[in-house]
Amino acid sequence: MSELVISASPHIRSGLTTRRLMIDVIIALLPCCAAAIVFFGWYSLAIIAISAATAAVTEIVYSLVYRKAWKDFKGTLLQILRDFDFTSVITGIILALILPTAYNVRGDIVLLPWYLPFLGSIFAIALCKMLFGGTGRNLVNPADTGRVFLFISFTAYMTACYGICVVQPVVELTADAGEVLTGATPLTAFLAGDGKTLSMLDLFLGTGVDGSMGETCKIAIIVGYLYLSLRRVIKWYYPLIYIGTAAVFAFMLEGFSDPAVMPYTVLSGGMMFGAVFMATDYSTSPKSTLANVIYYVCLGLLNAGLRKATGMEVTSFCILIMNCLTPLLDRYIPRRPFGYVREKRVKEKEEKA
Repeated sequence: MSELVISASPHIRSGLTTRRLMIDVIIALLPCCAAAIVFFGWYSLAIIAISAATAAVTEIVYSLVYRKAWKDFKGTLLQILRDFDFTSVITGIILALILPTAYNVRGDIVLLPWYLPFLGSIFAIALCKMLFGGTGRNLVNPADTGRVFLFISFTAYMTACYGICVVQPVVELTADAGEVLTGATPLTAFLAGDGKTLSMLDLFLGTGVDGSMGETCKIAIIVGYLYLSLRRVIKWYYPLIYIGTAAVFAFMLEGFSDPAVMPYTVLSGGMMFGAVFMATDYSTSPKSTLANVIYYVCLGLLNAGLRKATGMEVTSFCILIMNCLTPLLDRYIPRRPFGYVREKRVKEKEEKA
């Protein structure tokens, strides 16, 4: 017999559900999925399908085992399907979009092994989500942690594997840009001191940009960001705080010498995608507005600082670090209770009365 839990008042009646929010996120991710197929080929669709399907099946199987489905398999399965909120599907899609599609080995293009998104999705759902209690109870972002797991477990693939963009650049800044891009993404080439290998226009459009599938086309990311903001799924200013802080701090780290560092920092790498779709996760971000501002400022500082220190993309690691610090922020900067009025204001009203 299920227990009915009623929290303390006040109560707000709303038709907004977790499933509806997650469907909005899936819709916002569709432009990035379409861009991945256009810029990296049809194998991108296979990676997305494997990752999303594996994530969904992992959640269902875990729930069946947890609920001891062998006692009433059909009834338990139907209940699980009725309660399915698509959060695992989103985890699978995001994980796929922060993975590359292929890599260059002595001039030969080798596709990303199919078992990487498969194993990453199982790890993300089983260990990072369901083991903590399911939707809303996970300490860290499952997709982000799944990528970190793959990076640590399959370093050779994840460090030498860059999505090979099949669409040529609109404008090439250097004559040897093609040679640079076969061994590194524009971000890693820039951090290594090889200069700006692609124009701002190419970085914005995603043309000729090697890297993970979902991070290259900034137009697709912006479309998803605008949709989520207009639907009020995310606060529109949180990703901007993250991105703006990283841009300014990167400019400071360069000694205020080259203002072009700021747009290049924003448009290269996976920071924009992470800021919109990963850092804004409800479960792993703080609850109060002030704590969120601190959270996103720290993300920006970490991203720019660790990029400069390591010479590589670190967005996933930065988000993972701040996810672990979120409980600390919530503890010392709690959300103001609904209807709360400061004691000072109460005294002022009493004196006036």
